[in-house]
Amino acid sequence: MKWLTAPRRRLRLFVFTTTFMTAFTTALMAADTRAAVLKIATISPDGSSWMVKMRAGAEAVEAATEGRVKFKFYPGGVMGNDKAVLRKIRLGQLHGGAVPGGSLTKFAPNSQLYNMPLLFRSFREVDVVRERMDRLIIEELERGGFVTFGLGEGGLAYLMTDAAVTQVDQLRAKKVWVPDNDPITAGVVKSFGISPIPLSIGDVLPSLQTGIIDTVATSPIAALALQWHTQISHMTDIPLMYFYAVLAIDKKVFDKLRPGDQRTVRDIMGKVFADIDRQNRQDNLAAFAAMQKQGIVLSRPSREHIDAWNRYAEQAMNRIVESGEVSRPLYEQMMNYLEQYRSAQAAL
Repeated sequence: MKWLTAPRRRLRLFVFTTTFMTAFTTALMAADTRAAVLKIATISPDGSSWMVKMRAGAEAVEAATEGRVKFKFYPGGVMGNDKAVLRKIRLGQLHGGAVPGGSLTKFAPNSQLYNMPLLFRSFREVDVVRERMDRLIIEELERGGFVTFGLGEGGLAYLMTDAAVTQVDQLRAKKVWVPDNDPITAGVVKSFGISPIPLSIGDVLPSLQTGIIDTVATSPIAALALQWHTQISHMTDIPLMYFYAVLAIDKKVFDKLRPGDQRTVRDIMGKVFADIDRQNRQDNLAAFAAMQKQGIVLSRPSREHIDAWNRYAEQAMNRIVESGEVSRPLYEQMMNYLEQYRSAQAAL
């Protein structure tokens, strides 16, 4: 066998190298253009306003990234409650969830600041605080490992039950539900001298129907969407708690997207959640009125009884701060904003 001449060896080497580099480049391009599918779970029913808006945002992201980023949603609680969803995110079976902010306290303790009992007296007070402090909560969530796109208002939660409740003593005789993965809310309820019954959200409606529980605290829009309003007859006219939800995506997964695609997702989903936030405010106000039109009685406590509710709430908030469950400086900052606003309103 004759050895190849030097020119022919160089030609063969050139052809081999060119072929290899072409194949390698093609493989890289194929890998780079392969879609990243973000698997997202939520308890929101398919067809709900939240799901409609999130799906529209997902379609916009897919189009803007030329198919490089896609979303796959698992609505209606098919992946389990918030605790199950977070476990599946940790295992890599899911990449994120649309979950109540309070369920992420393990990763960002101050995400529960807004959930303090009887903290807000009106939506205007909510706005005063959120305009100044949302950013701090979002940043803490990201440090805790979750990328979010703004807070989506859940609303002010009201006590809803099968009989008029205007006094704390009356509430102690009721069978009160709390979310099964929310020890903070359970602790707050216990501070009122109540023994709560923890259940997953999916178990609330059948438990109301069978009498396992007879009292919930939720927003009007949630009560209507989840059909809980069909099992209650009275609503206490005190905003017990404010809550919100976020679309939280595992930051390790999100960081694997192209930097440009990350910016696109943040921009589009940020606008989606700003829209959800605005729409839910309107829907909650409409739902509050609609429930009364459907025959649900609004029970108004006396000034004396409201003072008693506030005393218990203040004790609960002090306990939460003293235990270190939330940052004292951030809590004091929030209360300072509220006090400034209330003083200005009183002076009008």
